[in-house]
Amino acid sequence: MTSRRWKPAVTVAAVIEQQGRYLLVEERTAAGLQLNTPAGHLEPGESPQAGAVREALEETGRLFAPSALLGVYLAASTDAQGQPATWLRLAFCGTAGEPDPARRLDQGIVRTLWLTPAEIEASRSRHRSPLVWRCVQDHLRGQRFDLSAVVMDPSALGEPPC
Repeated sequence: MTSRRWKPAVTVAAVIEQQGRYLLVEERTAAGLQLNTPAGHLEPGESPQAGAVREALEETGRLFAPSALLGVYLAASTDAQGQPATWLRLAFCGTAGEPDPARRLDQGIVRTLWLTPAEIEASRSRHRSPLVWRCVQDHLRGQRFDLSAVVMDPSALGEPPC
């Protein structure tokens, strides 16, 4: 009997609040246009913080500066192609600069939106993941963990073994 090891996809997310509004992206998926915090897959050799900075830049055109770990989350939903997936998300909160008008947004990203918590809650049926609203709720509650809680051993800097 062969056992298949369960491997959730590791993602990173940027939760960015400014003047009571949160920065979300609207993206094309197999399920239609959906809303998400700037987020995506962690890449080999990349620290989770650096991954969140990269994803925010690719999806919003803004430079993200993480100030705290918001939380570590596990959830199941579908991927962009509509296939079932399990996600392990490391969410960071922080600030973002102004958008670079010369920078093109990542493929599939239609636009960025600044939404109030009430607007985010009201749009839950359009969230790419159940973690979108949960991360905003945790941020509103003041949940924060020091960035030092996320440790990247130097052994993870290279390509992972096959």
